Amino acid sequence: MTNSYHPIEQGKRTAIVDILRGWAILGVVIGNYCGLPHISVPNETNSLLSEILSKFDQFFFAGKSWTLLTILFGYGFAILINNVTEKGKNPVTFFSWRMFLLFILAFIHSAFWFGDILKDYAFLGLVLLLFYKCSAKTLGIISAVLILIIPFVMAYIKSFNFERIDIISNPEYLKLYYSGNWLEFFKFNLLASFYQQIIAPGYAITAHIVMLGCMLFGVMLQKLNFFDRLNEMKKLLKYVLISSLVIAVIIGVVFFVAIEYKAGFLKFFHPYFWLILSTMVFIATGITLLFVNGKLKTIFSYFSAGGKMTLTNYIAQNILAALIFSGIGLGIKATMPYWFFFALAIFVFILQLFISKWWLSKYNYGPIEWLWRCASYRKLFPLKKKKQSEIISEVRTV
Repeated sequence: MTNSYHPIEQGKRTAIVDILRGWAILGVVIGNYCGLPHISVPNETNSLLSEILSKFDQFFFAGKSWTLLTILFGYGFAILINNVTEKGKNPVTFFSWRMFLLFILAFIHSAFWFGDILKDYAFLGLVLLLFYKCSAKTLGIISAVLILIIPFVMAYIKSFNFERIDIISNPEYLKLYYSGNWLEFFKFNLLASFYQQIIAPGYAITAHIVMLGCMLFGVMLQKLNFFDRLNEMKKLLKYVLISSLVIAVIIGVVFFVAIEYKAGFLKFFHPYFWLILSTMVFIATGITLLFVNGKLKTIFSYFSAGGKMTLTNYIAQNILAALIFSGIGLGIKATMPYWFFFALAIFVFILQLFISKWWLSKYNYGPIEWLWRCASYRKLFPLKKKKQSEIISEVRTV
């Protein structure tokens, strides 16, 4: 018997986790596509429909999608660490190599899309290795502390007089984006990624604290076997649903009034991410309860397929946007109304769900997921699913 170790088989995956990933990737494509008008000289004209869709995005998706995806990254990290450790392998060595590969993928993706989040996951994935032996209680305490200090950190960071170089709406840099030259296009995205994220304190510090808190929370959920015990937690889920909604409404009202009247406390206490996280918990809990109660089975089956191919779908969404709007593709300048980008995002996502469902009926993994797995384990895994006749033949042989 060989002491080999393998990635988690598709049949052993927790369905709700993939469904939530599918929902999160919907929010990500809406956020990314609706942010495309920023890659141009600002255009202020908007219709009533655009305003309505913008508010819908702001409440249901903006910030909620990537925070949910980050929690699920932490959850997946814990499962993978357990899987590797049980096989007698060094989890630190294995996961460090896996995050190095993710960073390479992130660099390639950043050349096409300046809003890449994979590089942050690769970095924070290494930080998670410091906590993988912690108990669920310890992880919960650390995560709670990080979440509690966020409003103070955000207010402090916003007080910085940091001179931000605006790449994405600067006509001089936009020439690179629309030039049609691949190298200049890559240069634009890498510069935008560097100036808008890597060295911008609001993102580099505040957003990373949020991400780390979410990842640790995800690891805690796995240690509690949370998603495998949903049926026994229906009462808790209902309590979380109601309480998170109440908290989100209270914070939302207070925050809106504070912004409107320029309240002084915002200089030292900025609860923006509390609003984001409480709303995200409400939405994720609502989806989970629908799943537990057996609702929307057909829709959830498609979301699950999309969630199993999160990495492929995420990268494909952004490369497609580049091919439509940048100079290396159609060069359609992002000056259309908001509703156009929202509708385009929905169309692309629905198309991806159908493609994901079809792909996974024939293959074990999404194409990028498969490449990442093979490189991580340094072993070639079968991509194409075996036919029923081949399985029967193997069983008879055994």
